[in-house]
Amino acid sequence: MQINLDEVEYITETALTIRGSRRRTTMPKEIAEHFGLKDGDKIMWILFKDGKVVIVPKTGNKD
Repeated sequence: MQINLDEVEYITETALTIRGSRRRTTMPKEIAEHFGLKDGDKIMWILFKDGKVVIVPKTGNKD
């Protein structure tokens, strides 16, 4: 995956935690604050056929 660093505002990595059937990851504070995400807000995970993943915040859409 090629990333143009001129277009990047923030980059970090987090660990995946798997316990039984549950899989969790922690969103970095800086990203949650940037989008104004609060507990209970939803994010959409999009997996492309080439293996890339995009995460899209869905603020205001608590279903």
